[in-house]
Amino acid sequence: MKIYKNFNVSKKFESSAIAIGNFDGFHLGHQKVIKSGKYLARKHRLKFGLLVFHPLPVMFFNKKIKNFRIDSLKQKIETSKKLGIDFIIIKKFDKKFSKTSAESFIEQVLHKKLKAKLIFISQNFKFGKNRAGNINLLKKKEIIYKYKTKTVKPLTKYKYIISSTLIRKNIIMGRINSVNKMLGRSWTIEGIVRKGEKRGRKIGFPTCNLELKDYIIPKAGVYASKIILNKNFKRKGIVNIGYKPTFGKNRLLLEAHIFGLKKNLYGKSIKIMLTKFIRKEKKFKNILQLKKQIKKDIKQAK
Repeated sequence: MKIYKNFNVSKKFESSAIAIGNFDGFHLGHQKVIKSGKYLARKHRLKFGLLVFHPLPVMFFNKKIKNFRIDSLKQKIETSKKLGIDFIIIKKFDKKFSKTSAESFIEQVLHKKLKAKLIFISQNFKFGKNRAGNINLLKKKEIIYKYKTKTVKPLTKYKYIISSTLIRKNIIMGRINSVNKMLGRSWTIEGIVRKGEKRGRKIGFPTCNLELKDYIIPKAGVYASKIILNKNFKRKGIVNIGYKPTFGKNRLLLEAHIFGLKKNLYGKSIKIMLTKFIRKEKKFKNILQLKKQIKKDIKQAK
């Protein structure tokens, strides 16, 4: 898969089929769009690519939004490769690009730069300055710029229309089972293991500490999980996400206790797959009570 940071794609990927959107999480609805896009692209002997934006536009326009993403950009690229996408354009969403009119985006980007032949969007997709562009405008310009606009009906499953917004709500509420069903996989947080205060080690339960960065913040509490370092290191464990109220802390942190781990993983990139919510975070009167509860959490997770 070829990765581009601008619209200057090689001739090999000009005149292609392109799906445009955030694709945050690559949930089952996104996968339906991509499957349909790839099928029609192959039918017309076209390459199939994605056009995504970084940062997400909502995070660009509202600087107060810090924790919002379901997947990191790195994860988005990795998933794109797994889904068999031919190329991906990761357009930096900045002040200059945000001022591009909808008409200019169609003419200058989709037509002149990409020479797109098939354009896949969601039915409620908005684009251009002040979100003035929509599916009706794209269809109106089809004859002029010689492309076809395609939409895929939203995927309804488990009595709901699957969307990134719904998944975020479920993450915040700790409904990890529902989240994983809508994603078609376990929701995964990836990060670098940092040195902490080693409190876990002192009480007999050493942990790997990660910062959540841009990820949406899950309901504070304890989760059963799977931890992956590489192909040869896949373990189960428990994860605590919260503010460590027993120790009087107020900084959000993810702490993973990995079953059977005999060494530290400082500086290593690990993937933490949340599989089930066990209990909400609570403050304990003393360390002894905390240790008893952790033992119960481990037993339940196992």
